Amino acid sequence: MFAVHVENLVKTYDSRRVLDGVNLDVPEGEFYALMGPNGSGKTTLASIIAAVKTQDSGVVEVYSRKPAQAKEFIGYVPQENFSSPKLSGKENLAYFANLLGYSQSQANQMVTEVLRNVGLSEEADKRVAKYSGGMRKRLEVATAIFPGIGVLILDEPTTGLDPAARRSFFSMVRDIMDRKTSIILITHIGSDAELASRVGLIDNGKMIAEGTPDELKRKHAVEDVITVETAVKTDTVLSVLKGYSINGKVAEAETGYKIYSSNGDRVLADVVRSLDQAGHKVMRIEMARPTLEDVFFRLTERHLQEATG
Repeated sequence: MFAVHVENLVKTYDSRRVLDGVNLDVPEGEFYALMGPNGSGKTTLASIIAAVKTQDSGVVEVYSRKPAQAKEFIGYVPQENFSSPKLSGKENLAYFANLLGYSQSQANQMVTEVLRNVGLSEEADKRVAKYSGGMRKRLEVATAIFPGIGVLILDEPTTGLDPAARRSFFSMVRDIMDRKTSIILITHIGSDAELASRVGLIDNGKMIAEGTPDELKRKHAVEDVITVETAVKTDTVLSVLKGYSINGKVAEAETGYKIYSSNGDRVLADVVRSLDQAGHKVMRIEMARPTLEDVFFRLTERHLQEATG
């Protein structure tokens, strides 16, 4: 059974198609990541599935119902923080439980349960203003996993979190998965998407690829990714590297460049020698297996991090 079914979905803003014929199926209990840059349409798609917005045309179903008729099954955590910093974690959750129509006794029981599920029992009476970024995001997930929720949509949940907080957050997500909740993760971070059982890549309102992380890398990425760092970035360095990368594609990394090769072991030495001859010392060079961000670059000829700017 599909928890979420999307067929030929179209959404237009100011004559621009933000979603252009999107198709998507998420089976019950699956952890699905929708990965793409800002402006790709992924947040719009999430908000339509969550019944926050409506489509122009196409089919969207949550457990075989229109989203507006299935709201009790949908938990939606947008990118922007929405919990009140003036209230405690417990008070925030009690407020949302009351909005959902639960009695005071029911609310108290459920608040205790969901705080335990997201690892915030000991912080329940602390004001949210004193929470770390990771704790606040956990609390906001807690507002979306009251009993009965079958589809949890997380929009860029780890933006601004440090690596330790991100690991802790996804440990919590895996615990939720143990309870058979379907999760749709909206992200532009490849390492986050790697944790999903299946990934859809979206760009300019279109789904451009879909599969498990390993399937996507085997099908669309080259064998080796070589990162090269030199003292300075120049057109000369870029020109040399293009000569060693498949189809001349070079992606700019944070402190250097990435090139793609089917025989990385041999290319490593050749790159160092050619840059040395051109007067540029290699500060660091390393080879690694391709990532989902490399897959995105291969399909679009744009580096995902650059595309989000």
